[in-house]
Amino acid sequence: MGLWLAAKRPALLRLAKSDILKSLGIGLIIGLHWICFFTAIELANVSVALVGFAATSLFTAFTEPFFDRRRVRAHEIILGLIVGGGIALIAGIETHYLLGLSVALFCAFLASIFPVLNHRLVNRGLSSRALLVYEMSGACLLAALYLALAPHIDFQRPISSDWLPLLTLALLCTVLAHTIHIHLLRRLSAYTSSLALNFEPVHGIILAALIFHEYQDLHPGFYLGALTIIAANIAQPILERRRLKATLVPSP
Repeated sequence: MGLWLAAKRPALLRLAKSDILKSLGIGLIIGLHWICFFTAIELANVSVALVGFAATSLFTAFTEPFFDRRRVRAHEIILGLIVGGGIALIAGIETHYLLGLSVALFCAFLASIFPVLNHRLVNRGLSSRALLVYEMSGACLLAALYLALAPHIDFQRPISSDWLPLLTLALLCTVLAHTIHIHLLRRLSAYTSSLALNFEPVHGIILAALIFHEYQDLHPGFYLGALTIIAANIAQPILERRRLKATLVPSP
Protein backbone atom coordinates (compact mmCIF):
# COMPACT_ATOMS: atom_id res chain seq x y z
CA MET A 1 0.00 0.00 0.00
CA GLY A 2 2.87 2.36 0.83
CA LEU A 3 4.56 1.73 -2.52
CA TRP A 4 1.28 2.12 -4.40
CA LEU A 5 0.48 5.43 -2.71
CA ALA A 6 4.03 6.70 -3.20
CA ALA A 7 3.68 6.04 -6.93
CA LYS A 8 0.06 7.08 -7.48
CA ARG A 9 -1.06 9.39 -4.63
CA PRO A 10 2.05 10.60 -2.75
CA ALA A 11 0.15 13.58 -1.34
CA LEU A 12 -1.95 11.23 0.81
CA LEU A 13 1.16 10.11 2.69
CA ARG A 14 2.10 13.67 3.67
CA LEU A 15 0.43 13.80 7.05
CA ALA A 16 1.27 16.20 9.86
CA LYS A 17 4.02 14.90 12.14
CA SER A 18 1.55 14.65 15.05
CA ASP A 19 -0.83 12.53 12.93
CA ILE A 20 2.01 10.25 11.85
CA LEU A 21 3.01 9.72 15.49
CA LYS A 22 -0.61 9.05 16.46
CA SER A 23 -0.96 6.53 13.62
CA LEU A 24 2.28 4.78 14.60
CA GLY A 25 1.05 4.68 18.21
CA ILE A 26 -2.23 3.08 17.11
CA GLY A 27 -0.11 0.62 15.14
CA LEU A 28 1.77 -0.35 18.31
CA ILE A 29 -1.58 -1.11 19.97
CA ILE A 30 -2.57 -3.22 16.95
CA GLY A 31 0.76 -5.07 17.10
CA LEU A 32 0.28 -5.87 20.79
CA HIS A 33 -3.26 -7.00 19.95
CA TRP A 34 -1.83 -9.41 17.34
CA ILE A 35 0.72 -10.80 19.79
CA CYS A 36 -1.91 -11.34 22.50
CA PHE A 37 -4.31 -13.02 20.08
CA PHE A 38 -1.80 -15.61 18.89
CA THR A 39 -0.51 -16.10 22.44
CA ALA A 40 -4.10 -16.84 23.53
CA ILE A 41 -4.34 -19.48 20.79
CA GLU A 42 -1.07 -20.98 21.99
CA LEU A 43 -2.24 -21.05 25.63
CA ALA A 44 -5.74 -22.34 24.86
CA ASN A 45 -7.05 -22.96 21.33
CA VAL A 46 -8.57 -21.09 18.39
CA SER A 47 -12.15 -21.25 19.70
CA VAL A 48 -11.34 -19.91 23.18
CA ALA A 49 -9.20 -17.10 21.74
CA LEU A 50 -12.02 -16.08 19.38
CA VAL A 51 -14.65 -16.09 22.13
CA GLY A 52 -12.41 -13.84 24.24
CA PHE A 53 -12.02 -11.58 21.21
CA ALA A 54 -15.83 -11.36 21.00
CA ALA A 55 -15.75 -9.32 24.22
CA THR A 56 -14.49 -6.35 22.17
CA SER A 57 -17.98 -4.81 22.18
CA LEU A 58 -18.12 -5.08 25.98
CA PHE A 59 -14.96 -3.01 26.30
CA THR A 60 -15.90 -0.62 23.47
CA ALA A 61 -19.10 0.26 25.35
CA PHE A 62 -16.79 1.98 27.85
CA THR A 63 -13.70 2.99 25.82
CA GLU A 64 -15.71 4.87 23.17
CA PRO A 65 -17.59 7.08 25.69
CA PHE A 66 -14.31 7.64 27.55
CA PHE A 67 -12.45 8.95 24.49
CA ASP A 68 -15.49 10.76 23.03
CA ARG A 69 -16.43 12.23 26.41
CA ARG A 70 -20.06 11.17 26.28
CA ARG A 71 -22.29 9.21 28.60
CA VAL A 72 -22.37 5.43 28.47
CA ARG A 73 -25.63 4.29 26.86
CA ALA A 74 -27.83 1.99 28.93
CA HIS A 75 -28.41 -0.61 26.21
CA GLU A 76 -24.65 -0.85 25.55
CA ILE A 77 -24.05 -1.61 29.23
CA ILE A 78 -26.84 -4.22 29.22
CA LEU A 79 -25.44 -5.92 26.11
CA GLY A 80 -21.95 -5.70 27.59
CA LEU A 81 -23.17 -7.48 30.72
CA ILE A 82 -24.76 -10.20 28.57
CA VAL A 83 -21.44 -10.63 26.76
CA GLY A 84 -19.72 -10.74 30.15
CA GLY A 85 -22.16 -13.43 31.29
CA GLY A 86 -21.31 -15.53 28.25
CA ILE A 87 -17.61 -15.14 28.98
CA ALA A 88 -18.13 -16.04 32.65
CA LEU A 89 -20.03 -19.16 31.59
CA ILE A 90 -17.17 -20.24 29.36
CA ALA A 91 -14.52 -19.39 31.97
CA GLY A 92 -16.42 -21.35 34.64
CA ILE A 93 -16.57 -24.48 32.49
CA GLU A 94 -13.30 -24.38 30.55
CA THR A 95 -11.17 -23.59 33.64
CA HIS A 96 -8.06 -25.21 32.15
CA TYR A 97 -8.16 -22.54 29.45
CA LEU A 98 -8.48 -19.67 31.93
CA LEU A 99 -5.02 -18.17 31.24
CA GLY A 100 -5.57 -18.28 27.48
CA LEU A 101 -9.02 -16.71 27.90
CA SER A 102 -7.55 -13.95 30.09
CA VAL A 103 -4.98 -13.09 27.42
CA ALA A 104 -7.75 -13.15 24.80
CA LEU A 105 -9.79 -10.71 26.91
CA PHE A 106 -6.81 -8.33 27.09
CA CYS A 107 -6.54 -8.72 23.31
CA ALA A 108 -10.23 -7.70 23.09
CA PHE A 109 -9.59 -4.68 25.31
CA LEU A 110 -6.84 -3.53 22.93
CA ALA A 111 -9.19 -4.11 19.98
CA SER A 112 -11.69 -1.77 21.62
CA ILE A 113 -9.18 1.11 21.62
CA PHE A 114 -7.80 1.44 18.11
CA PRO A 115 -11.18 1.71 16.28
CA VAL A 116 -12.15 4.57 18.61
CA LEU A 117 -8.89 6.38 17.87
CA ASN A 118 -9.19 5.65 14.13
CA HIS A 119 -12.75 6.98 14.16
CA ARG A 120 -11.43 10.31 15.41
CA LEU A 121 -8.62 10.47 12.82
CA VAL A 122 -10.60 9.38 9.76
CA ASN A 123 -13.42 11.80 10.57
CA ARG A 124 -10.89 14.62 10.42
CA GLY A 125 -10.51 13.82 6.72
CA LEU A 126 -7.33 11.71 6.87
CA SER A 127 -7.03 8.99 4.23
CA SER A 128 -7.80 5.46 5.42
CA ARG A 129 -5.07 4.17 3.08
CA ALA A 130 -2.46 6.52 4.52
CA LEU A 131 -3.49 5.61 8.07
CA LEU A 132 -3.12 1.94 7.16
CA VAL A 133 0.48 2.49 5.98
CA TYR A 134 1.62 4.13 9.21
CA GLU A 135 -0.42 1.87 11.51
CA MET A 136 0.80 -1.34 9.89
CA SER A 137 4.35 0.04 10.10
CA GLY A 138 3.95 0.47 13.86
CA ALA A 139 2.32 -2.95 14.24
CA CYS A 140 5.05 -4.69 12.22
CA LEU A 141 7.77 -2.91 14.18
CA LEU A 142 6.40 -4.21 17.49
CA ALA A 143 5.84 -7.70 16.07
CA ALA A 144 9.42 -7.78 14.74
CA LEU A 145 10.80 -6.71 18.13
CA TYR A 146 8.74 -9.42 19.81
CA LEU A 147 10.03 -12.07 17.39
CA ALA A 148 13.60 -10.91 18.02
CA LEU A 149 13.38 -10.73 21.82
CA ALA A 150 10.89 -13.42 22.89
CA PRO A 151 12.95 -16.44 24.04
CA HIS A 152 10.42 -19.11 23.06
CA ILE A 153 9.94 -18.00 19.44
CA ASP A 154 11.50 -20.28 16.83
CA PHE A 155 11.26 -18.15 13.70
CA GLN A 156 11.20 -20.16 10.47
CA ARG A 157 11.81 -18.76 7.02
CA PRO A 158 8.81 -19.24 4.71
CA ILE A 159 9.13 -22.01 2.14
CA SER A 160 7.68 -21.84 -1.37
CA SER A 161 4.33 -23.36 -0.39
CA ASP A 162 3.89 -20.70 2.36
CA TRP A 163 3.81 -17.68 0.06
CA LEU A 164 0.27 -18.02 -1.29
CA PRO A 165 -1.42 -18.25 2.17
CA LEU A 166 0.93 -15.55 3.53
CA LEU A 167 0.11 -13.16 0.68
CA THR A 168 -3.59 -13.93 1.09
CA LEU A 169 -3.38 -13.08 4.82
CA ALA A 170 -1.30 -9.97 4.13
CA LEU A 171 -3.14 -8.46 1.16
CA LEU A 172 -6.72 -9.65 1.57
CA CYS A 173 -7.16 -10.21 5.32
CA THR A 174 -4.94 -7.35 6.54
CA VAL A 175 -4.31 -4.57 4.00
CA LEU A 176 -7.71 -4.64 2.27
CA ALA A 177 -9.77 -5.55 5.36
CA HIS A 178 -8.10 -3.01 7.65
CA THR A 179 -8.37 -0.23 5.05
CA ILE A 180 -12.09 -0.90 4.58
CA HIS A 181 -12.58 -1.03 8.35
CA ILE A 182 -10.95 2.38 8.83
CA HIS A 183 -12.93 3.83 5.90
CA LEU A 184 -16.24 2.56 7.32
CA LEU A 185 -15.53 4.35 10.59
CA ARG A 186 -16.53 7.54 8.74
CA ARG A 187 -20.12 6.26 8.92
CA LEU A 188 -20.14 3.74 11.75
CA SER A 189 -19.36 4.21 15.42
CA ALA A 190 -16.50 2.21 16.91
CA TYR A 191 -19.07 0.27 18.97
CA THR A 192 -21.10 -0.77 15.91
CA SER A 193 -17.97 -1.78 14.02
CA SER A 194 -16.79 -3.87 16.98
CA LEU A 195 -20.11 -5.72 17.01
CA ALA A 196 -19.76 -6.48 13.31
CA LEU A 197 -16.26 -7.83 13.96
CA ASN A 198 -17.67 -9.96 16.75
CA PHE A 199 -19.16 -12.28 14.17
CA GLU A 200 -15.61 -13.34 13.38
CA PRO A 201 -15.78 -15.91 16.21
CA VAL A 202 -18.77 -17.55 14.50
CA HIS A 203 -16.77 -18.20 11.34
CA GLY A 204 -13.62 -19.02 13.30
CA ILE A 205 -15.21 -21.53 15.67
CA ILE A 206 -16.86 -23.33 12.75
CA LEU A 207 -13.54 -23.47 10.87
CA ALA A 208 -11.70 -24.60 14.03
CA ALA A 209 -14.22 -27.44 14.39
CA LEU A 210 -13.85 -28.46 10.74
CA ILE A 211 -10.06 -28.12 10.44
CA PHE A 212 -8.74 -28.85 13.95
CA HIS A 213 -11.72 -30.85 15.35
CA GLU A 214 -11.78 -28.62 18.43
CA TYR A 215 -15.40 -29.56 19.17
CA GLN A 216 -13.98 -32.75 20.70
CA ASP A 217 -12.12 -30.71 23.35
CA LEU A 218 -14.89 -28.29 24.34
CA HIS A 219 -17.77 -28.71 26.78
CA PRO A 220 -21.32 -28.03 25.47
CA GLY A 221 -21.46 -25.12 27.93
CA PHE A 222 -18.77 -23.42 25.84
CA TYR A 223 -21.17 -23.21 22.93
CA LEU A 224 -23.96 -21.94 25.20
CA GLY A 225 -21.67 -19.11 26.29
CA ALA A 226 -20.66 -18.44 22.67
CA LEU A 227 -24.33 -18.30 21.61
CA THR A 228 -25.02 -15.83 24.45
CA ILE A 229 -22.31 -13.53 23.11
CA ILE A 230 -23.58 -13.86 19.53
CA ALA A 231 -27.18 -13.14 20.65
CA ALA A 232 -26.00 -9.88 22.24
CA ASN A 233 -24.40 -8.89 18.95
CA ILE A 234 -27.62 -9.59 17.04
CA ALA A 235 -29.68 -7.61 19.56
CA GLN A 236 -27.49 -4.49 19.38
CA PRO A 237 -28.56 -3.10 15.98
CA ILE A 238 -32.22 -3.70 16.89
CA LEU A 239 -31.88 -1.76 20.14
CA GLU A 240 -29.80 0.95 18.46
CA ARG A 241 -32.49 1.42 15.78
CA ARG A 242 -35.14 1.79 18.47
CA ARG A 243 -33.00 4.31 20.34
CA LEU A 244 -32.53 6.42 17.21
CA LYS A 245 -36.27 6.32 16.44
CA ALA A 246 -37.03 7.44 19.99
CA THR A 247 -34.68 10.42 19.63
CA LEU A 248 -36.34 11.43 16.35
CA VAL A 249 -39.88 11.37 17.72
CA PRO A 250 -40.83 14.97 18.70
CA SER A 251 -41.85 15.60 22.27
CA PRO A 252 -45.63 16.25 22.77
